[in-house]
Amino acid sequence: MATTNDSAHPNPVTAPQATIDLLKRLHVQSEEQEANIRLPDKNIGFGTNEVTVGDFKTIMSDKFIALDEDKCQFMYQLIRATGAKNIVEAGTSFGVSTIYLALAANANAADVGGKAIVIGTEHEPEKAERAKRYWAEAGAGVSEAIDLRVGDLQETLKTNLPTVDFLLLDIWTPMALPALKLCQPHMRPGAVILADNPIRSAEGYQELWAYIRAPGSGFQSLCVPYSHGLEMIVYYPPK
Repeated sequence: MATTNDSAHPNPVTAPQATIDLLKRLHVQSEEQEANIRLPDKNIGFGTNEVTVGDFKTIMSDKFIALDEDKCQFMYQLIRATGAKNIVEAGTSFGVSTIYLALAANANAADVGGKAIVIGTEHEPEKAERAKRYWAEAGAGVSEAIDLRVGDLQETLKTNLPTVDFLLLDIWTPMALPALKLCQPHMRPGAVILADNPIRSAEGYQELWAYIRAPGSGFQSLCVPYSHGLEMIVYYPPK
C-alpha cells in the first residue's frame, strides 16, 4: 500500500499505488484546466451574487476542477481522525475528492466495523458519468461506498440521509447553505463541515456565514490557511 508522494511531503492516504497514481494524474489535469479558466470576476470562486446560475453553469459545466490535492489530503486525515463513516459531498463534479472520501470512510469502517457511505451530489449527468469511470479505475471498494445522486441537490438530499458525520461543501456558493440545511437535522454532535474557498469566494458565502455565526446556531468555524482558504466548521446541536 502506498502512503507517500515523497519524503518531504508525506501523503496520509493509504491506498494501492495505482490509486495514488490516478489521484496524482487527476490533480495535474485539474491544475492545468483551472489555469486556463477565465472567470468574469476575480472574486467569483464558486459563485457570487453578481453571476447568475445560468452564467455559472455555462462557464463550469464542462470544467475539470478538483479540490486541491493538499486540501484533499487534509480532508482525508480529518475524516480518519474523527472516525467519520457517513459522508455527504455537495458538488461531486468529476469525483476526485470523492475518491478520498470513500478511501477514508472505508478505512474507518474497517477499523471499527459497520458500513461506509459517501453520498455524492452532481447536477450535470456528463460529469457524473465521468466520475463513475474514475471511481471504477480507483479500485476495489471505492464505487461500492458511493451513492451518487444526480440532479438538483435540493431534491436529491431531501430523503434517505443517514446520520451525517462529515459534509464537504465544494459547490457554487449559493447552494452551500441549502445543502447544509438539508443535512443539519441528520448531523451527529461533532459533525465536521468543510467549505472550500472561503477567502476567494467570501462574498458568495455571506448567507452561509450569517447562518452558522448566528448566536445559538451550534456551529463553530475557523479558516484553515490553504490556498484561498478552507473553512472547517464543527456542529454541536444546541441543547
